Amino acid sequence: MKKQAVKLEHVAALAGVSKTTVSRVLNNRGYLSQKTIDKVHKAMEELNYRPNVVARQLYKQRTKLVGLVFPTVDNPFFAQLESQLDKELYLRGYRVLMGNSQNNPEREAAYLRQLFNGQVDGLIVGAHNEGIEQYRDTKMPIVSIERWVSRDIPVIASDNYAGGVMAVERLLERGCKHIIHTNYPNGLPSPNLERRRAYEELMRKHNMPAITYEVNFDITTEEKLKIFDRLFTEHPEVDGIFADNDTNASLIMRVAREHGRRIPEDLKVVGFDGANITQTLLPELTTIKQPIDQMAATAVDLLQQRMEGKEIHDKSIQLPVQLIEGTTA
Repeated sequence: MKKQAVKLEHVAALAGVSKTTVSRVLNNRGYLSQKTIDKVHKAMEELNYRPNVVARQLYKQRTKLVGLVFPTVDNPFFAQLESQLDKELYLRGYRVLMGNSQNNPEREAAYLRQLFNGQVDGLIVGAHNEGIEQYRDTKMPIVSIERWVSRDIPVIASDNYAGGVMAVERLLERGCKHIIHTNYPNGLPSPNLERRRAYEELMRKHNMPAITYEVNFDITTEEKLKIFDRLFTEHPEVDGIFADNDTNASLIMRVAREHGRRIPEDLKVVGFDGANITQTLLPELTTIKQPIDQMAATAVDLLQQRMEGKEIHDKSIQLPVQLIEGTTA
């Protein structure tokens, strides 16, 4: 079937639904089950049917909607980031559609199928899933935060390497001789791994062993606690830990106390992120603060430029971090 001949009824027939249902999916109106929505989008993909995209191209219409796709709001860093993005976009006259992928690539792809069908003017993404083809096959304006998605998509990130240096130097200054790091598995396309590179390079510089415990972002709290318990069992000599995020730092301190370790007398801990809620609930944590609000503002600035058709020369923007003084290190 040629693209020009595809009509609404063809999509409805292939999806096994009514024309009204297809129209409701296209216009995001009324309640529909996720199964029905996915069937309609799958049919449109198979038939190469993109009505909203065509309409926007022909009539220069704008939805004034921006999509956000992130792993979860059940994390202080992402919760503050999404909240600030929503605020920045609202101030510029945009509404927001949020999709939390829960680190599920199928769920992320489903969000993208819906968003790419002309419902949004642009996307800001930071999900952790790999191999999502839609990012490479679209001309939609996209900006990424703390995530390498595609060569053509600009990335906003903190200076993770400098933050890693700050964290390790802090532990060294406090007299630590056996420092362990936690981070994502090697190979993930994330600027987060620059924290690991900084740690490993400084350990080599000081003739100390570099030991990194790999902790996937999407595993359960119980699984993380088991890894940290193993850390203390396998390395009773540890006297300093550079955690790749504040949530892990908090869990590590919990396990350390269960092992009879006093903080900071027996063990010193430095985290990473410095979200507002963490500083409120865990003010004693020494951590590297990411400029979360500035990251959100920069991402929105960059996306707006892309939506206006402006050429972006700098595909990677790094923002400075700072050490937040606490009592844990």
